[in-house]
Amino acid sequence: MKREILITSGPRETRVAILEDDRLAELMVDRPDHRRIVGDIYLGRVDAVLPGIQAAFVDIGLEKSAFLHASDLLEPDEDDEPSEKDELDDIPDPEAVEASAPPEDDDNGTGRRGPRPSEPRQREVSNRRAVPNIAEILKKGQTLPVQVTKEPINTKGCRVTAQISLPGRFLVYMPYASRVGVSRKIESREQRAKLRQMVSKLLPEDAGGVIIRTVAEGVTEEHFKREIDSLIAQWNKVKRKQFYVRRAPALLQREASLTRGLIRDVFSDKVDSLWVDSKEILHEVEQYLEQVDPELMSRVHEYDEPLPLFDKFGIEAEIKGLFNPRVELPTGGSLVIQPTEALVSIDVNTGRYTGKKDPEKTILKTNLEASREIARQLRLRDLGGIIVCDFIDMESRSNRDRVLQELRAHLGRDRARTKALAVSDLGLVEMTRQRVRSSLWASMTAECPQCQGTGRVFTPEVVARRIERSLKRCGLERREKQICVRLHPEVVLYFREEEPKVIAALGKVAELDIELRDDPTMHPDQFRLMSRPGGRDVTELYAVA
Repeated sequence: MKREILITSGPRETRVAILEDDRLAELMVDRPDHRRIVGDIYLGRVDAVLPGIQAAFVDIGLEKSAFLHASDLLEPDEDDEPSEKDELDDIPDPEAVEASAPPEDDDNGTGRRGPRPSEPRQREVSNRRAVPNIAEILKKGQTLPVQVTKEPINTKGCRVTAQISLPGRFLVYMPYASRVGVSRKIESREQRAKLRQMVSKLLPEDAGGVIIRTVAEGVTEEHFKREIDSLIAQWNKVKRKQFYVRRAPALLQREASLTRGLIRDVFSDKVDSLWVDSKEILHEVEQYLEQVDPELMSRVHEYDEPLPLFDKFGIEAEIKGLFNPRVELPTGGSLVIQPTEALVSIDVNTGRYTGKKDPEKTILKTNLEASREIARQLRLRDLGGIIVCDFIDMESRSNRDRVLQELRAHLGRDRARTKALAVSDLGLVEMTRQRVRSSLWASMTAECPQCQGTGRVFTPEVVARRIERSLKRCGLERREKQICVRLHPEVVLYFREEEPKVIAALGKVAELDIELRDDPTMHPDQFRLMSRPGGRDVTELYAVA
C-alpha cells in the first residue's frame, strides 16, 4: 500500500494529511489557540476525592479540573502501549459533583510525590486488574505529577493518569512501571521474545519499565541503548523541575509538537514519502531524523511550487466535504453518519445500486464497500466512543461474518484502538474507538445559532400557528390595539400564498390591527411582536409555543 504524509503550515495553522493509495486517510489540524495537551505532564493538586466513583478531580491549571480514576494509579497492561489503553468516557462534571473529602494530609509525609504502583492496598477487582481504594491513597490538597491522556471534550475536563509515560521512537519509558512489554501489534512470538530479552538487558536496574513499540522490529541494541539513556535523562529533568516548583498546579513538561510527534510515531520505512511546504518544519524534521533514523532522510521532500500542497495532491475537495453526513459509496450506495451526545450512528443504504438478480449478493457487496469506507471515515473524522453501524440486513450468517471480517481488517490500519462486536440479527455492529480528543466535527464546527445544534428549524406552517396563538393571547389581554409582526420573508410568503385570509380574520376576532413585516435578519422559525406606534417589543408577554 502506498502511503504519503503531507504537512502544510502557515502562521495560524498547521495541517497534516496522511494518504493511503492516493486517498485521504487521516487529517490533523493544529492551531495556536487550540493547542493539543495529550502527553503534557503537570504537577497537579487534588481538589476532591470521590470514593463512590473511585475517582478524584485534580487541578492542573486548566479551566476545569482533570479526572483521575483509581485504575490510572496502576501499571498498564504488559502488552499495551499507553496510547492504546482502555478509557472511560463517562467522566462526570466536577461542578456537578459534591463530595466530602477526607482530612487533608501529605502522601507519605512528603506532599510532593505521586503514588507508586506498589504502594496502594488492593481492594476491588475491575477489568481483570485489582483497583486500589482511592480514598486510602489520595487526600484533598495533595500534590502529584499527572499526565494528560484525554483532552477536554464538550463540558468534561481532561483525563489524567499518575502512570507517567515518555514516548520515544522505538520505546515508551514508564518510570513507575517495573517490566518490559511489547506492543500487541508485533504478532510474532519469537520476535516479541527477542525484543524483550534485548531491551531487558539494556535497561538499568530499578530504572522503571518500557514498552517496545511496533516500529522497533529490526532495531539494533545501539539504537535501544541510546533511546533508553535519552528517555531516562528526560525523566530526570522532569523530576528536577518538580522539585523546584513551589506551588501546584504547574506544567512540568510539554508533549512534542504535532509535527515532531507525527514523525516520531508514524513516519517509518512503511511511508513512501513526506512532503513539507515550510522550511522551518522541514529543518525540524531533518534535525530529528538525523538523530533517530538517518536512512529516512531520502524520503523527505520540500514542496516549493506556487500551487498549494493540498491542492497539488487533490485532497482539498475531500476536506471540504468532510462534515457532510452523507458519504457516497463507489457503486451507488451511501453512508449516513450522525454524531450524537451518546454515540455515533452510521446507516448503510443501497441507494441507486440495485444489482442484477440476487438481492443477497447486492446487499453483501454494498455492506463490504460500507465496511471499508466506515473504517476510513472513522479515522478521517477522528470519531470515537461508542459507534453503532446499521448494515443492511443479511440472511446468511457467513455473509455477516464476512462483513465483520472486512470491517476489522480495515480497522487494523487505525492507530487508535478499536473493537468491533459481532453482527446482530438486526444487522447492527456495535464498536468502540479510542477517543483522546474532540472529533474534527466538534473542534472545527460550532452550534448553528438558528437551530441550536439540532440541524432542523420549524416549517413556515408551524411558525404560522405559533404566531396565530400568540396574537390570540395578545387580543385576550386587551392591552394592545396595533401589532406589527416581524418575521422571516419565507414565512411572510407562506401567509400570502397559502393562508392569505388568516391574518385579516384573526385581526377581526382579536380586535387587533395586524401588520406583517418581512425581516431578512430574522431566523426562519423566529418572530417578534412589536407594539405600534411606539415599536415596543412585546414578544415575551404574548409569545407561546
